[in-house]
Amino acid sequence: MSTSPEQTVIPAPQRILVIDDEMVVGLACQRTLSADGHQVECCQDPQAGLNMALTGGFDLILVDLMMPGLGGIEILKHLRAAGVSSEVVIVTGHSTVETAVEAMKEGAADYISKPFSPNQLKMVLKKVWERSTLVRENASLRQELEMQRGLEGIIGESRPMERVFSLIRRVAPTDGTVLVTGESGTGKEMVVRAIHRLSRRKDHALVGCDCSALAPSLLKSELFGHVKGSFTGAIATKQGLFEAANKGTLFLDEVASLSMETQGKLLRVLETKRVKMVGDTTEREVDIRLVAATNRELSEMVEEGTFREDLYYRLNVVPIYLPPLRERQGDVPRLAMSFLDRFCRKNNVEVKGFSPEAMACMESYHWPGNVRELRNIVERMAILCDADRIEVRHLPAEIRQAPPRPTITSIPTTWEEFKRLKQQVRDSAVQDLERRFLMGALQRSEGNVSRAAEQVGMQRTNFHALMRRYGLTSEIAP
Repeated sequence: MSTSPEQTVIPAPQRILVIDDEMVVGLACQRTLSADGHQVECCQDPQAGLNMALTGGFDLILVDLMMPGLGGIEILKHLRAAGVSSEVVIVTGHSTVETAVEAMKEGAADYISKPFSPNQLKMVLKKVWERSTLVRENASLRQELEMQRGLEGIIGESRPMERVFSLIRRVAPTDGTVLVTGESGTGKEMVVRAIHRLSRRKDHALVGCDCSALAPSLLKSELFGHVKGSFTGAIATKQGLFEAANKGTLFLDEVASLSMETQGKLLRVLETKRVKMVGDTTEREVDIRLVAATNRELSEMVEEGTFREDLYYRLNVVPIYLPPLRERQGDVPRLAMSFLDRFCRKNNVEVKGFSPEAMACMESYHWPGNVRELRNIVERMAILCDADRIEVRHLPAEIRQAPPRPTITSIPTTWEEFKRLKQQVRDSAVQDLERRFLMGALQRSEGNVSRAAEQVGMQRTNFHALMRRYGLTSEIAP
């Protein structure tokens, strides 16, 4: 049943401020709205009313358009510039389409024309309140979805990944510098993107730079920018990535590749928050959140003298270690199914899943290329699979023929048990390395066993004996 005008009320309690130089308007609003349980304050002086409104303590503000000294639109601009979230309704006795459009452009929720009845006032405020509630609910839902999307692609339920997710959620809303470490292919860039999407800077740019892709002289220009004529080929002034990332996030990938000179310049920028273009004499202030990543151990580089200790501590404020896939017990099936679903939709093919035997092989595999290797192999199998499920025969040879990894179901209770288990683990690691050594030699020799043995410095008979031990054939080479 629809609500009649006489029944129109806005939910209580609401804190409402009325800024109007006409006392009668303020008193009328106060009498009408207080009767419904709202807390209403009135102010006839526009400047005093603005000062009250700037406290942010009001849910809704009614402000007159035309007042001496300071009008409603000006007050509205001040409130929006200050970030005050109160809903604002413009009260005008000079209602025109242009006035309404201007008020809406400046962020007004609605407007009401004088003279207005109590029910007209209630109707406008009810509409504003309903719209505001919807916006808040949508914002909350969007934030929840962004939290889920922010970790999209970083799939995992293992304990190491739960720690990664926890760190991302805790550090993302801050401006703390983050150092993401892990082997190649573990998904470090995806972690950086998640941190940015969940941060207060998400509406600004995420700017990335691969520090290993450029020579030191070019990298300085790329990071800090250069002025026209500062070096040969500088035909125009170019903005650097620090300035391009202002108010946003700067991602330095492979930060271990920075030269000592560039490390010094980077350290100065982080300390002063000011950047100077190559060839320039003036510095510009920058506001960035820095996230760096590397697959090398920076602490070891510090000991070797190839990485500045002071810069290391500047970067390593919040470290996030991304574990290799072999340490993520139980994550392979979920990752594989996610990739399979994605690539089936992308390539318009129908593969329902993996056979139990195929998945068991995949879980036993070492995955030296980590998540990147898994993703690429699943895409290949999705395209080439000739059945409704991926079976063992569809797996690459290196996965089919991988020896099973020993599973540690319990911690040894005696020294003898520990020694036996340690030997099993060591033997398994050596066997895996030996198998991959043989496969690499066969692939380089295109399946020619004699040439493979000669290239690695082994007798052909010994090489062939090892092949038999691991069930390898010359057909595994591409």
